[in-house]
Amino acid sequence: MKRYIYTVAGFLISSFTLAQNVEYKNPDLPFEERVEILVNQMTLEEKITQLVDVAAAIPRLDIPAYNWWNEGLHGVARAGTATVFPQAIGLAATFDDSLMYKIATIISDEFRAKYNDAIAKGNRRRYFGLTVWSPNINIFRDPRWGRGQETYGEDPYLTSRMGVMFVKGLQGDHPKYLKTVATPKHFVVHSGPEKLRHVFDVDVSEYDFLDTYTPAFEACVKEARAYSVMGAYNRFRGHSCSASDTLLNVLLRKKWGFDGYVVSDCDAIGDIYQTHKIVNTPEEAAALGIRNGCDLNCGNTYLHLKKAVETHLITEAEINKALKRLMLARMRLGMFDPLGSTPYDTLTLASVDNPQHRSIALLAAQKSIVLLKNQNKTLPLNRKLIKKIAVVGPNAHKAEVMYGNYNGTPSYSVTPYQGIAKTVFQKTSVFYHPLNGWVTSEPEYLPVPSSLFEYNGKKGLRVEVFNNTKLEGEPIFTGIDTTIMFSWYATSPYPQVPATHISIRWTGKLTASVDGTYTFAFTGDDGYRIRVNGKIVVDQWKDQAPNTTQFQLKLQKGQSYDIEIEYYQAEHGAVAQLRWNQYSEKDIEEAIRQAGECDAIVYVGGLSPTLEGEEMPVNLPGFDGGDRTRIELPEVQTQMLKRLKKTGKPVILVLMAGSAVAVNWENDNLDAILMAWYPGQEGGNAIASVLFGDYNPGGRLPVTFYASTTQLPPFENYNMQNRTYRYFKGKPLYPFGYGLSYTNFTYSNLKLPSTSDTREKIKVSVTVLNAGGRAGDEVVQLYVKHPTATTPVPIHALKGFKRVFLKAGDKTTITFELSAKDLAILDEKNRWVVKPGDIDIYIGGQQPDVKLVKENKILMGTVTLTGDNYYLE
Repeated sequence: MKRYIYTVAGFLISSFTLAQNVEYKNPDLPFEERVEILVNQMTLEEKITQLVDVAAAIPRLDIPAYNWWNEGLHGVARAGTATVFPQAIGLAATFDDSLMYKIATIISDEFRAKYNDAIAKGNRRRYFGLTVWSPNINIFRDPRWGRGQETYGEDPYLTSRMGVMFVKGLQGDHPKYLKTVATPKHFVVHSGPEKLRHVFDVDVSEYDFLDTYTPAFEACVKEARAYSVMGAYNRFRGHSCSASDTLLNVLLRKKWGFDGYVVSDCDAIGDIYQTHKIVNTPEEAAALGIRNGCDLNCGNTYLHLKKAVETHLITEAEINKALKRLMLARMRLGMFDPLGSTPYDTLTLASVDNPQHRSIALLAAQKSIVLLKNQNKTLPLNRKLIKKIAVVGPNAHKAEVMYGNYNGTPSYSVTPYQGIAKTVFQKTSVFYHPLNGWVTSEPEYLPVPSSLFEYNGKKGLRVEVFNNTKLEGEPIFTGIDTTIMFSWYATSPYPQVPATHISIRWTGKLTASVDGTYTFAFTGDDGYRIRVNGKIVVDQWKDQAPNTTQFQLKLQKGQSYDIEIEYYQAEHGAVAQLRWNQYSEKDIEEAIRQAGECDAIVYVGGLSPTLEGEEMPVNLPGFDGGDRTRIELPEVQTQMLKRLKKTGKPVILVLMAGSAVAVNWENDNLDAILMAWYPGQEGGNAIASVLFGDYNPGGRLPVTFYASTTQLPPFENYNMQNRTYRYFKGKPLYPFGYGLSYTNFTYSNLKLPSTSDTREKIKVSVTVLNAGGRAGDEVVQLYVKHPTATTPVPIHALKGFKRVFLKAGDKTTITFELSAKDLAILDEKNRWVVKPGDIDIYIGGQQPDVKLVKENKILMGTVTLTGDNYYLE
């Protein structure tokens, strides 16, 4: 009996304790109260486990594990199949913020759908969460920066508007729950060089800081209510951007009213003591990060917080403050509420990569394309007159180039060659050849075809996958791979196989159809080695970033060679790709001859995300560590274009790149030039639709295309003098905001007040007419100039834009309303103020230009502001 009483008592106590523990899950209580209940029940050790990106489960409190790291720059990234939209710089080129909102809404739909599916399956791995580390709203101040492709360009206003709409689309509009959490990055003065980002210290004038580097972050925080911000790697004025009291506590929280959480860039807290040498130990770095406002450490340095508390470097109360912000975010995402509490819980995988999303990916790619040159109306091409067309160049038929970086995995993609082949008449002949590489005269290496491989009578190689990195034990998967062209993050290409900590062996026979010396290349992340007839020809068996090794094999026609390729993947992203180069100079000459027999030549060139990007092991002519050292089109491409020009046939250059490319010879000599950026999965269809006139291009440049590298200040100098259209005094090749159309637009009836009080908004309207013979889009741009300012101001600055579609002969009236923020300048004390005096306002389809104003292609009016100085703060 006594034992029974003890058992009942124990049960009651256990039940009471459990009820206490899960009281934080009571949906009837305010989020803040629930967070207090939850945090108060945690031990210090448990609290610390929640302050890193891989947050551990706490079973006794029924807290599941959560991985804070998720990427969604232009689609759900690294989490299996998803819709891949144009790279961010391409989205900026649309100058369409309403489209940006629609795209971000689609992306958040796909995030929620994948999260719901993952949770149902017990998958809590990286890239399947709801805290999205996008958008990148750094200012693309220098075209050499490799990560500029991730941004919305060089202009603070354009970046602000696109960033605000992206954040709103990600986070949703529910009054209680967040759809996902958006994370504008990298706060705040950050734009290369990539090789120095872990060590350099940036200092700029207060004017540049407020005028150029902070406006987009302020807009995303104040207007879009971004619930997270990511700090940058570098120092700013001596302090880590990921642990700066001035930036995170004073500016972000106190001045702007930010109420979300701050996350460091990955291992940026470790950089505080390892590379920046601000402090000496990890516990000091962890304490500094928490105290100065960084709540979440992407990395492991915060795991030293227990020692930091024990040595009185930080208090548990300070840790609680950071933890509460993180738990409040998870509460607002509905992670601790019953299924069905949020309107997003019903989203399924049917919401991923569906036909509607694909159609928007196509529209976005079409809207992003900028027509840079169209001599003698070469474009659009006439299908009826094109009997044979050449589609050539290093980017003509290479799908992975279209995705940019931080990309998802589409269920399909359409290359320019494929898009053109689908678009022309069925009887039209389409000739394809890569001709050359991006920076080499030889074409880029292509996947080795299955016809060269054989295993037991089947084309391809036998594949064995092992559940360890040492090829030990029995394989967990076997099969046949027709090619070795793999790249993955969170999802392995093999069923029921983990994405990391695995090894793979491919075996079979290699047989050449022609005698010769063949050049192969294997790219691996991490280790790999290759044997031919039992002899090791490549040995890179080590942890490493993506690394490519070339090797040559002298093969005889019809003879079979034993081939064995071994590979292992340890952590993070995986790459295992075998390519070869099968072309000789004789082949190239023959390809040029065949191109010359065509009615038109489309050369698809430019750059590649494998050359420009984030901190990459690249050291090639014109490229260094992810950045560019020259902005000119690689010389091998110009030389090839010269050879094609000599054929006498129309040559159209389609550029794919994430940054401005100086194409001076091309602009002077070629018939037409398109800028297609990295256009996403529908890029080929979009390019073809523009080339053949099914879509009238209306994109505009979000960056200045300088004429040469010599026009640029030193890359490491963050001073804005002579940078971007707002301060550049030279003559660019193509200006910011530039873009041609197959029709033409005229402007009239500019209306604006002659005077206005400094405290009043200014309403400006203009009539736009499509005076051409085709329907098309015009991007109406409004710029403001302060001709009487006595303090530093931009030459002129974008303060409004509207993309409008007009049928031929139609017209419409566009109205802008300029706020005090749009009219303000910085005074001698760097305070935003609207001052009495004249303000010039320009409206047209591009930047203000004296010649265009005189020709009435850009309209100008002046408003005289009266009254007192009006300070915004």
